[in-house]
This record gives sequence, C-alpha cells and structure tokens, in this order.
Amino acid sequence: QVQLVESGGGLVQAGGSLRLSCAASGRTFSTYSMGWFRQAPGKEREFVGAISPSGRSNYYSESVKGRFTISRDNAKNTVYLQMNSLRPEDTATYYCATTRFSGWTTTIDDYRYRGQGTQVTVSS
Repeated sequence: QVQLVESGGGLVQAGGSLRLSCAASGRTFSTYSMGWFRQAPGKEREFVGAISPSGRSNYYSESVKGRFTISRDNAKNTVYLQMNSLRPEDTATYYCATTRFSGWTTTIDDYRYRGQGTQVTVSS
C-alpha cells in the first residue's frame, strides 16, 4: 500500500518561496515517477510537474516552468517541490502523486496514488 504524506505548506507573500516535501512509503521509491498536482477552489486539478525515478528528468507545466523545481532524494524516499517567485494564482492545495507502474511517465492518468495535500496560500 503506497502512502504519501505532504508537508511544508503555509502562507507566504507574493514573490516569496516555499519548499514542499512528500514522504513516501510502502514500496520501492526509487523505481517510480513522482509528480505534483494542485487544485484551487472552483478550479480543475492541474498537473504541476513530475520527476523520473532516477531524478535525471523533469517535466513542468508552462504555468510554473522557471519558478518551480522538483527534486527527489531516493535515500530518504522523499520528493520535493521548491517554489520560488510565488504568485497569488499559485494558491491551491498541493498534492504529491505517484504511478501505478514503475518507470518514467508524464502521462497524467498514470498518477493514480496521491497524498492528502498541503495548503499553499500566497498573499498579494
């Protein structure tokens, strides 16, 4: 049973930074892609980005490219989302997610498991 627990959310002013963490357990972390999603009230879920099992490859949505960085520490079974130059429109609940199958994928539907989420609020 895969378990994902996010942490690090909070309130930050526009232009500030936050780093989210996601601790994974229940299977061999280093063989699965990890991703981040976000969802704001009244809006559809958005795929923020993903990182390959080795950490060598990344994918980012256009809305966060150049501002957000996803990294992972396979020794700690943890994936990170570093968010810089935050904007009010980044306000959302952020979820980490992982795939059913091992390997690298940026296909949204492959990310079937997700955590409970952590709230990020950016004030203007």
